[in-house]
Amino acid sequence: MFLKIKNIPKVNWSSEKTYNFKPKFSTFFFLCFGLTLFGLGEGLLIVSFTGASPWSVLAQGISLNVNLSIGTITLLISIAVLILWIPLGQKPGMGTIFNALIIALMIDLCIKFVPTPSNYVNQLILAVVSVITVGIGGGIYLVSNLGAGPRDGLMIGLQKISNFPIAAVRATLEITVVSVGWYLGGTVGIGTLLFAFGIGPCVALGLYLVDKIFD
Repeated sequence: MFLKIKNIPKVNWSSEKTYNFKPKFSTFFFLCFGLTLFGLGEGLLIVSFTGASPWSVLAQGISLNVNLSIGTITLLISIAVLILWIPLGQKPGMGTIFNALIIALMIDLCIKFVPTPSNYVNQLILAVVSVITVGIGGGIYLVSNLGAGPRDGLMIGLQKISNFPIAAVRATLEITVVSVGWYLGGTVGIGTLLFAFGIGPCVALGLYLVDKIFD
């Protein structure tokens, strides 16, 4: 069952090493494809107007208590998460860099070209689709083994030291983050909760599907 997955699968297009800046075409393609889906999902959540992602809620909550912008806080959170990688034994790679670039681009494209549904039910449907899309995209790009983004790297590191399933680790991480953000004054919507509780199982589903399709 995909909810019990504990490790990132290796398939025929996975990179042998994270420090690989000359991967084969198929590895690079799936890295970019996965990140494109990931960014698309993040963008769809924003345009659904049902609530920001848990990490955005955390940034908002912190910004309400210190004299810094949400953008600055987001950057500082990313740096702090990367620092946490050190004791967890995580290492950046090409995927870490492309994570920031491609996801940012896809979010901008979504905001520009995807309209917000006028019906609240459709907004909720879009939010559900967004979480599934982020999860599937996350599963695809992580299997490429070219380096994870800050949050995914933290998830992998915590999984290794806890030996809990990836779905449980990611869900716990997101729920903790959104709880702290909400306590600090951040705004939580139904989309935020869908993301917090659903992203762990969806990432695990993405990993499971990739492993089965390319096994």
